[in-house]
Amino acid sequence: MPAQGRQLVYATGEWEIDLDRRELRTRGAPVPLGGRAFEIIEVLIKSVGELVTKDELLSRIWPGAAVEENTLQVHISALRKALGPDRGMLKTISGRGYRLLGTWAPRPPGQRPKARSLQPIVSEQLFQTNLPETTSALIGRDAVGQQLRDLLSAYRVVTLTGPGGIGKTRLALEVARDLFPDFGGDCLLVELASLSDPALLPSAVARVLGLRLGEDAASHTVAQLMGSKKLLLTLDNCEHVIEAAAQFTETIVQLCPHVSILATSREVLRIDGEYVYRVPPLDVPPEDQADPGNVLEHSAAQLFVSRATAAQADCLPDRENLAAISAICRRLDGIPLAIEFAAASAATLGLRHVAARLDDRFGLLTSGRRTALPRHQTLRAALDWSYELLTEQEQQVLCRLAVFHGGFSLKAAASVADATNTLPMIEDIVAKLATKSLVQLDGSGPAGRWRMLETIRAYALEKLNGSGEGAHARRLHAEYFRDLFVPVSAGAPSDKVDDVAWDVRDLDNIRGALDWCFSHAGDLAIGVSLTAACVPMWLTLSLVGECRERAERALTCPEIEQALSARLRMQLYIAFGRAFVQSMGAGEQIRSVLSKGLEIATAINDADAELRALWAMWCYLDHNGEHEEALGFAQRFTETARKKADSADLLVGERLIGYTAHYLGDQVKARCHLQRVVDGYIAPSGQRHMIWFQHDQHVVAKVLLARVLCLQGFLDQAMHLARESLEQARASGQTLTLRYVLGWGLCPLSLISGDLEISEEAVAMLVELAVRRGLPFWQTVGRAMEATLAIRRGDFASGSAWLRGVLDAKPGWILRFPDFLGAFAEGLAGSGQFSEALSIVERPLADAEQGEACWYLPEMLRIKGEILLRIGVDEVEAEARFREALDVARQQGALLWELRSATSLARMLRRDRSKEARQILAPVYSRFTEGFETADLRAARATIEMLR
Repeated sequence: MPAQGRQLVYATGEWEIDLDRRELRTRGAPVPLGGRAFEIIEVLIKSVGELVTKDELLSRIWPGAAVEENTLQVHISALRKALGPDRGMLKTISGRGYRLLGTWAPRPPGQRPKARSLQPIVSEQLFQTNLPETTSALIGRDAVGQQLRDLLSAYRVVTLTGPGGIGKTRLALEVARDLFPDFGGDCLLVELASLSDPALLPSAVARVLGLRLGEDAASHTVAQLMGSKKLLLTLDNCEHVIEAAAQFTETIVQLCPHVSILATSREVLRIDGEYVYRVPPLDVPPEDQADPGNVLEHSAAQLFVSRATAAQADCLPDRENLAAISAICRRLDGIPLAIEFAAASAATLGLRHVAARLDDRFGLLTSGRRTALPRHQTLRAALDWSYELLTEQEQQVLCRLAVFHGGFSLKAAASVADATNTLPMIEDIVAKLATKSLVQLDGSGPAGRWRMLETIRAYALEKLNGSGEGAHARRLHAEYFRDLFVPVSAGAPSDKVDDVAWDVRDLDNIRGALDWCFSHAGDLAIGVSLTAACVPMWLTLSLVGECRERAERALTCPEIEQALSARLRMQLYIAFGRAFVQSMGAGEQIRSVLSKGLEIATAINDADAELRALWAMWCYLDHNGEHEEALGFAQRFTETARKKADSADLLVGERLIGYTAHYLGDQVKARCHLQRVVDGYIAPSGQRHMIWFQHDQHVVAKVLLARVLCLQGFLDQAMHLARESLEQARASGQTLTLRYVLGWGLCPLSLISGDLEISEEAVAMLVELAVRRGLPFWQTVGRAMEATLAIRRGDFASGSAWLRGVLDAKPGWILRFPDFLGAFAEGLAGSGQFSEALSIVERPLADAEQGEACWYLPEMLRIKGEILLRIGVDEVEAEARFREALDVARQQGALLWELRSATSLARMLRRDRSKEARQILAPVYSRFTEGFETADLRAARATIEMLR
């Protein structure tokens, strides 16, 4: 029987759980484990392999407290990590709880099993170590640690490098501790942080080794005394004595064949045989993390929660707190030291306060451990150490480079540095800053770009502003991008694919330059020039809202006339108009601005600019529902392209004419023009049309042709083309083209053809795309289509109420979507609101009489006839509307509308004029050659059968 008051020890294989000492041990050595995690394993071990539910664990570990399941998951993850390769012993029963597997045999607590010795005896020789015991688990470095252990078996010198606070020392010590039991030699640590005189480095090593040196305290003397001794020597914090450390290490490697050196330094040694390992930041949650619960899968968040819990911070990992933790870890670049400071601050200031104040991170994150080195007691001190090791010239360049928001090229770096620094000099300085872990090569894109971690950049900006050089550096930064963009935009940017890709990488730099230009201390003239030059980039990236906002801000500046040439003014006018048109704006201001741009383009005989202005004006008129005038601009576009003798531009004009003819109700003409584009269009080299017109012209022509084919009765071909266009748009990765295919093609076509399953999927895709890319107009269109879908499914009341809210919120654009008004009228009639339904119908009918939105006129006449029939007071008027719809549909070449009108009329006549009804409907039905399984043809076929 166990001694009274003492708890049992449970053992299986190499594992032991000591309930008395509250220890988890493997092979006799304690495994670091938090208190809560140990309480969980204690509950599980006492359950003797039975299931313990989540609720039971929560109630027993946190009695009386309202704790969310995420908290339990944090400690379960810590427990699995402690079990390492045997983590499978802790089994999750999905949705229920946990079991601890294994044959755990209890035994009374006797003498504590002998721990794995840190000084094992091999061949009766005692190996030594002065490595400190670990005080807390090293989070997020398991894979890195294994990689370093492998490297030390292949290389005799491994240098861990990286910026201050990245965790080089902790990682080196962890690796050395793991290697020691099986290393077969001494594992010793030499701390160099307090060493002020580099010449004393050999003495410092000798002192740790227990060697007696005379007056000759030189590297080769130490090496001779070490001889053939097997040793892993960890040299910690070499950067401030880097030359001495390099010379010493090189000497040891040459003279001592059994010595390996693990060094930590913010600057590499640069000696022969050295393997440089750049310690990465911890893994941070991505900004678009969909499930907050997944935040704790990232090591940076795990470290924050672990340290915050140890400091008793009130930050349970619920949804709101996890979002804040995620943001903090990203803003701090995954730097462990900064995250530990933030976790400590959260305990006293609160999590949300810390998240909100990270712009002042150097004033906020000051809660370092009292026992830490002075340079690790505040975030500023950690970076001060690196900064003070730089030359004056390196300090100046580092601070000026901080004005770059999203990385920089060497040429860009030279533009903001002191005028006396040549490009080769800057290249040398940047390389030195990189070796000292203050800048790093940007591997996310083409070679030749560099960047800073955001924390280092914030530090350098603070130094820059304190030096009084901030305004000058920002001016140089803005001038560099103005001078880079303006010559390109004034010529032919559309022919330079590389320029477009380059623009994308410098998007944040452009934003930063413009923010400074339009600030109280900035330069408006530079800002106006840069805005005009950057429009193609914004539109190419589908950043329509940003383009509109930036252009509008520039247009309000009185400096336009003085700052810009006629050509750049023209570009700004056209840009502003295009931005507003792309965001579906309207108003006379747009017409006026575009007219100015078109006037300048014509005056300076710039055919390319004239085409862009004509296209933007055509878009404006189309969005306004002024299709007759839009047709004139489409024809003018074609004439200008013909003079230019460019076949691709000419086919864009054909597309504009075909689109406008479709909206005006001439489906025969529309098909003719659109078919030419589909058959003959080849995009010009260099993405010129993508930059100018924002869409893949071949794909949008194809989806417009699908609309025309649908109305002409080729329903299968229409859906095939629409699906094919969708696949092409997806494959291209072009957001605006995909939006066009969904908004003008697959969504309305599936609604018209009655394929509600495809419609639901396509509409959801459109709404998600519009929300994700910040396209408010298309969010509204998507919501209107969702309401239309509800009405098509027979949910008239909620569908019409939903559609009413959408239409009331955006009354100005409904001319482009008469089909929404038709659906609204049907929904109102379906819910018994006949008078309002009739009034809704009158609006698009009146517009059609003015020549606008004629493509939907036959269907709207038919809907009016159906409403009149349901009221039951005027069958003569209803019949007249059906017959009018038939006539208009025939004139337009819209066989689908003709079939619908004939079906409605035949149903009305079937009671006493069935022969006439059949004579009206059957010939129309017989002209179809496909689409027989669509809702309209099934309904027509059923009506014909009924009339027999």
